[in-house]
Amino acid sequence: MKFLRDSVHGTLTLTEFELKLIDTPPLQRLRRIRQLGFINLIYPGANHSRFEHSIGALYLASKLADSIGLDEDKKNLLRVCALLHDIGHGPFSHVSEPILNIPHEELTSYIIKNSELTDVLNEKYRINKIDEIIHGQNVLGQAISGELDVDRMDYLLRDSHYTGVAYGTIDVERLIYNIKLENNLVLDIKGIQAAESMLVARYFMYPSVYQHHTTRIVNAMFRRCLKYAVEEKIVDLEYLSKHDDSDLLCLCRNQNGIIGDFTSKLDNRKLLKNVKSINLSEIENPDKIFSIPKEKLLNAEIEIAEDYNIPHDYVILSIPEYPSFDEARTQVSTGDAIVKLSEISSIVNALNDAKFNYAELCVYVPQEYKEKMSNFDFYDYLDLPKQKNIHNKQLKLIS
Repeated sequence: MKFLRDSVHGTLTLTEFELKLIDTPPLQRLRRIRQLGFINLIYPGANHSRFEHSIGALYLASKLADSIGLDEDKKNLLRVCALLHDIGHGPFSHVSEPILNIPHEELTSYIIKNSELTDVLNEKYRINKIDEIIHGQNVLGQAISGELDVDRMDYLLRDSHYTGVAYGTIDVERLIYNIKLENNLVLDIKGIQAAESMLVARYFMYPSVYQHHTTRIVNAMFRRCLKYAVEEKIVDLEYLSKHDDSDLLCLCRNQNGIIGDFTSKLDNRKLLKNVKSINLSEIENPDKIFSIPKEKLLNAEIEIAEDYNIPHDYVILSIPEYPSFDEARTQVSTGDAIVKLSEISSIVNALNDAKFNYAELCVYVPQEYKEKMSNFDFYDYLDLPKQKNIHNKQLKLIS
């Protein structure tokens, strides 16, 4: 048994088997993968790693296992799955995932079946069983990849701690204490307020951290840089899950053209600027924004570049991540029945109605071109849903 000191949860214990897993290259690589990608350009303290998060998830999985009465073998299995759940993340975590075109969960499956981890895991467990749990495919899996899972609990607390944004602070103790094992993992009705606070925390962490306007710019720049690096075979997707953040930056820094230029701009925080944005809550049928084909966006960027005489690689149309809140589907035990959280919580329904309030369609260009695009209009380049008549709506509310 070994003790570790974690900045969020305090003193943690690890078994000899867990230490053996930690000493494998796939888990050590996570020390060099930032949990929040480039968000340290916005919040300087956000330098924590996927490794720290994985250790934290293991700790919370252990607490949950004790709370729901799992035996020692199942508890240790759940701890191992929590430890391994993120080993498939590429450099800079979620930032590189759209370019990989493979969800990190699939890469996690591949790594546990085809790496140094495989032989170690085979000493105690069936690999397929671990894979099922990590993918949330059984009751234990709901603790790792479910509506109120230990992954989400840890990253909200950890991201809040390191960014200094207090919105992510949640009552983990009360949440875990009120999760029960009744064929499935369900939330006792006494834990509704804790679940609501978790949903509220995620709702506010999105515009403040995960989809902060500058976060979106740096992510868009890096993804464009990585896209060209892959197309020019500077980066091999087959090996990207073995690279860490520094590997990728070193590969890109030594390149010419857009790859080297964008990497230099990120290194020195010389970022593109947001020329114009449309808040999705102000348009009809905002869901349609998320179905715009990539080819259509690319063609629109080329047209914008030509109309405003800007190098086309330096025009980026950015669609936000879809604001989904899975916690609303949490199963709640009322004593007489099992219902969804959204069926008994007015707060959850209100947040669902407001989910597009902080989501914006944006266009980014270098600073020197911002002024000449003062008359830019999205509707000249994209077939977007109509804008709501906000002015009339406000007058109606006033009257």
